[in-house]
Amino acid sequence: MSVYSVKGKGWRYDFTLKGIRHTEAWFKTKADARKAEVERREELKNPKPVERTSTDMAFLELVNRRLDHVQAYNSDSHYSSYTYMARRWIKHWGSLLCSEITLLMVQDHLNKRRKVSAYTANQDLRYLRATFNWGLRKKLDVGNPTDGVDFFPTDKPKKYVPPKEDVLTVVWAGDQEAQQYLWTILLTAGRVGEINNLTWDDINFDQRVVTLWTRKRKGGNREPREVPMIDNLYDILSVRFEMREPGMPWVFWHTYWSRKQGKWVKGPYRDRKRLMRSLCDKAKVKYFRFHALRHLTASILDDLGVHIGVIQRILGHQNRRTTEIYLHSIGEAERDAMAKLKDSRLFKDMPKTDPKAPINQPTSFYARKVDRPPHTVLKAEIEKLGFAATGRKYGVSDNAIRKWIRAYERDESVRLSRKNSHTDSHTDNHKQKRSPRKAT
Repeated sequence: MSVYSVKGKGWRYDFTLKGIRHTEAWFKTKADARKAEVERREELKNPKPVERTSTDMAFLELVNRRLDHVQAYNSDSHYSSYTYMARRWIKHWGSLLCSEITLLMVQDHLNKRRKVSAYTANQDLRYLRATFNWGLRKKLDVGNPTDGVDFFPTDKPKKYVPPKEDVLTVVWAGDQEAQQYLWTILLTAGRVGEINNLTWDDINFDQRVVTLWTRKRKGGNREPREVPMIDNLYDILSVRFEMREPGMPWVFWHTYWSRKQGKWVKGPYRDRKRLMRSLCDKAKVKYFRFHALRHLTASILDDLGVHIGVIQRILGHQNRRTTEIYLHSIGEAERDAMAKLKDSRLFKDMPKTDPKAPINQPTSFYARKVDRPPHTVLKAEIEKLGFAATGRKYGVSDNAIRKWIRAYERDESVRLSRKNSHTDSHTDNHKQKRSPRKAT
């Protein structure tokens, strides 16, 4: 019943449509309640179109403004990632206003992205939420449909840090150009973007200092840091300086096809992902990326006893906790510390492992096995000591002693039963042999 009355209050309607409850009270008459119900049902079946106001911004315009901001204030890699996701958003919502994008639409989009991985969906949500929040900070009439959308749970994988031997094998597997590039990353602990944008103006051969520039700062500020140039790096950069092409300001550059200009141009690298893939395949080691070189340099400095504050300045970290993440790999200091355990008195008397011993046996296999005493001896000890003391004597529980007694009694009863059946059978056979013949 969708319309009913409540004594002393009035009439109300109450109905459910597509799993959503709709109700309103209190009407003076039943007719008023029915009329309101009909109007509400009609409104739900034929909703009014959203009125577009002059202040409501198109989603496409918001995304373009946000991309312009990212390009101006953030790194090229961040802008590239943002553009990649923005194209997917525009494909779904490019013709809508910001007010027309609902929480359910965002959730459905993220559920589809979750089929790739939970990490991918969370990254999409993070960038989309940042876009709407940026619009709110700029006093734009956009709203934020991502409010209330939760991040998907993820299993944080163990980060692969290649062994030092694998890193050096990959470095030596490259040609002269690739080796110079990789050694520069190793000997400066620089980020790939910092090395790609390195110019000859950043190289001071007199003071033996390399200036690396980064935009990984709040507000997108481009800030420098100076890294001392050791002899090995000095030799590499000196050779490249002597062989440089006039008019080329970059230390490392290449010739590539520009789609915008429609011709071959010379310029710095954006990324060199294919280089590491090919070198790892050539060296026959597990694939890793350029960031492993930066980790390796930080790990070596830590093994040499360099203070973490100095390592932090070399890596260009503002937060010390970020530097600690770089030192998570097992270095020589940790190995030396764990090796000292063998000299501990606690581990000197450890039993040796038997390589022929069975493994993955059931629990009963490892249960302690105790030889039971004879029945007569066990009964005498129980009468004298009791179940608990007898169990302690044999290293078992009092319940085990009771089981032993029951087992002996069961075996004894079976033995007597077999003996009696055998005796009865023998007696019957003997009587049949000695039975008198019948008279004829």
